[in-house]
Amino acid sequence: MFARPLIDAMEFAGNGRELRGEVPVEALPRLGDMLVDSQGTVTYVVRGFRTDDSNILEVSLSGVCHLRCQRCLGELEYQIKVTSRLKLASTEELAAVDEDDEDEYIEAASQLDVIELVEDELLLSLPFAPKHPDGTCVSANEGLKQAANPFSVLAGLKKK
Repeated sequence: MFARPLIDAMEFAGNGRELRGEVPVEALPRLGDMLVDSQGTVTYVVRGFRTDDSNILEVSLSGVCHLRCQRCLGELEYQIKVTSRLKLASTEELAAVDEDDEDEYIEAASQLDVIELVEDELLLSLPFAPKHPDGTCVSANEGLKQAANPFSVLAGLKKK
């Protein structure tokens, strides 16, 4: 097991700090249902900075995870390459955010769990129904069509 890094989000962003690390995929339990296996690691970089009107966390993720193709149910190697910018806001400010606002917000917690943030951003970036590119996997229906028809033997007996 590894130590889970915690940051004070406002102080982190206000001072322009940066945190880098790797987390094993097996340490991200909410991904479990979407994965074929829990092999691999996710590399993350969390950068904080301040703009004229807000503090921002930029989260960059890279790595590989193994999803299940929804067409053939086989393993699909999915390349992770995500960068998100999250504005820090208090609970009151979050309640006042308009749903149509294009910016993404996160609560400015004094004990923000970086691994949980990484897992959240990774979950949001995964495709709803992952599939191999067209023509690279055999769908379940095509596999059934190619299987021998069990009634073809009976049809052959009928002709005798």
